[in-house]
Amino acid sequence: MRIISGKLKGRRLSAPKNLPVRPTTDMAKESLFNILNNTYFFDSISVIDLFAGTGNISYEFASRGTKTIYAVDAHFGCIKYIYNTAKELNLPINTYKSDVYKFLEKTSLQADVIFADPPYHFEANQFLKIVDIVFAKKLLNEEGVLIIEHSKHTDLSMHKNHSYDKRYGGNVFSFFEI
Repeated sequence: MRIISGKLKGRRLSAPKNLPVRPTTDMAKESLFNILNNTYFFDSISVIDLFAGTGNISYEFASRGTKTIYAVDAHFGCIKYIYNTAKELNLPINTYKSDVYKFLEKTSLQADVIFADPPYHFEANQFLKIVDIVFAKKLLNEEGVLIIEHSKHTDLSMHKNHSYDKRYGGNVFSFFEI
């Protein structure tokens, strides 16, 4: 995996092979951050990265100057890798080993961007449960956005907070706003 922009631009990171992850492709990640770059000043937002996996998205935000990042994943190996990498690179990433749904139910954290990259095999209702909890608990700051990455075979557009989708190959980013 490669950091695309910011102070660590071009830096390659190699996650352990035994992690149960499917990192966002560089092409899709670059497109996503081009969209976000037109909306936010990265050094003045907070981010929650759900199903963080290798931390790919968290590192990209940190490299671009985001100072408040929370990475959440249920897998100990993923959290350990993110924690150690963030420490080594001096990145402001706070790690939480937790089931994402339990984390969302219990947290009082709010963020400008909440990014979720659940397993692609999830059913639509499992994806939409994330959306429902985020909006019911008011976890987004004003003008905030929830972005869920999923397969092109999943349709989340029926949710009332759905704004739009961006497709990149087999990947889709669904955007949800207040």
